[in-house]
Amino acid sequence: MEDWAEIRRLHRADGVPIKEIARRLGVARNTVRAALASDRPPAYRRATRGSVVDSFEPRIRALLREWPKMPAPVIAQRIGWPSSYSDGPLKKLLARIRPEYKGIDPVDRVSYEPGQLTQCDLWFPQPRIPVGPGQLRVLPVLVMTSAFSRFTTAAMIPSRQAGDILSGMWALISGIGRVTRTLLWDRESAIGGTGRVSVPAAAFAGTLATQIRLAPPRDPEFKGMVERHNGYLETSFLPGRRFVSPADFNAQLGEWLALANTRTVRAIQGRPVDLLEVDYRSMLSLPPVSPSVGLTQRVRLARDYYVRVDTVDYSVDPRFIGRFVDVTASLSEVAVVCDGQLAARHHRSWAKHGVVTDPAHAATAQQMRQALALQRQSRQAATRQHADGHAVTLRALPDYDALFGVDFNPSAPTTKASDA
Repeated sequence: MEDWAEIRRLHRADGVPIKEIARRLGVARNTVRAALASDRPPAYRRATRGSVVDSFEPRIRALLREWPKMPAPVIAQRIGWPSSYSDGPLKKLLARIRPEYKGIDPVDRVSYEPGQLTQCDLWFPQPRIPVGPGQLRVLPVLVMTSAFSRFTTAAMIPSRQAGDILSGMWALISGIGRVTRTLLWDRESAIGGTGRVSVPAAAFAGTLATQIRLAPPRDPEFKGMVERHNGYLETSFLPGRRFVSPADFNAQLGEWLALANTRTVRAIQGRPVDLLEVDYRSMLSLPPVSPSVGLTQRVRLARDYYVRVDTVDYSVDPRFIGRFVDVTASLSEVAVVCDGQLAARHHRSWAKHGVVTDPAHAATAQQMRQALALQRQSRQAATRQHADGHAVTLRALPDYDALFGVDFNPSAPTTKASDA
């Protein structure tokens, strides 16, 4: 390397002849000529000796030509590869030649404006959360990430039903105070499983004056920000933590997110909590009327005075038996209303197949049963048993007066015949 640089300097800068350069440096004149003809420093290149996979390459190319996405284990089995395919020459060869048949799918760098987009997703953490006596459940966590500021909010919700997802979205959006112009979702069944935005989700977006956009099917990279945040939660939030309830999970998650949003994100060269101020000013204001969220249904209250919400039965005031009641379940409460009158209010249970009973409802039902029993006893006492075995109901004389339309009340004024 040093001789090559010195040869070029002596000949081109100082005008030293080739013969003199060879004498000074102690090299052959042909070496001097080769250095002057080369435009780059000399480099040692070892001659390739071939690889064990070279004899298999024609068969591998034939398979890739017909099935470009054939997995490496299948290729190894088809060609009779004698060793492991997880590492070594076969894996390197496939990485080099597969793009020739499969093609290369370049990805563009996307930039977002403030207040433009929020990516939404459901994350399912592996730890089972206690939700009731002897019950442990894997519950979904709603994660929302602003595309401009990378500010992330999240909360555990009881189910994947549309009402619960929209309740979680409204809680997180209300916490920020504004909403972006677009909410991006994948093909979650309750939001857009059919390829079109569901009716509850469309009504929710219409109330907020925003829009819900669905990602293409089987394309998680389309909302890669929130997917990466899900992985960040998996590796940085969960390890070393224990949870005693969903409320405890949300409390710990909220404390952790308050710190996570203060870290510097390399892609934006800033902290999400700082960029949220710029994002916030371009977001849409929230409407004065809250959107319709939660699980809702209208049923006729049966004799057992219970209504079912997500496999859990809740008691209702038995005085409303036989009437239509409106049931509304938020993330934390279940309320039952009949004609504008509150018939029941319970703390929502996240357990499965449970029964929640208000002691006041049970006491009212007991009183109603006792009153009905006394009424039946009084009816039985007002009967006379004849010798032939049949019973005759004893009725009061005013009952007959009412039946025949006469009134024999002595206090009532009488009409004389002469007056008639």
